Amino acid sequence: MSITATVSRSTHHLSIDTLRNEARQLVEKGIISRSQPLYVLCEYLPAREWLGVECELERCDYLLRDHIGDLLCCERWDND
Repeated sequence: MSITATVSRSTHHLSIDTLRNEARQLVEKGIISRSQPLYVLCEYLPAREWLGVECELERCDYLLRDHIGDLLCCERWDND
């Protein structure tokens, strides 16, 4: 296997929208809560993607100690 193939496989990028959707699904299922820190997501995402996840969160000005609810702040409530 070439180095290029290995690098391209290990640099899979998850967008912030994808991370929000993943977190929202985990919250809706009751697996995690909105008050937990973002780093708990590492338990539910593939380990090979976690470096990309950390970079994407940092790029969007999130810290791993921020709450899941901070990531989901853009939620829309239909019953307000």
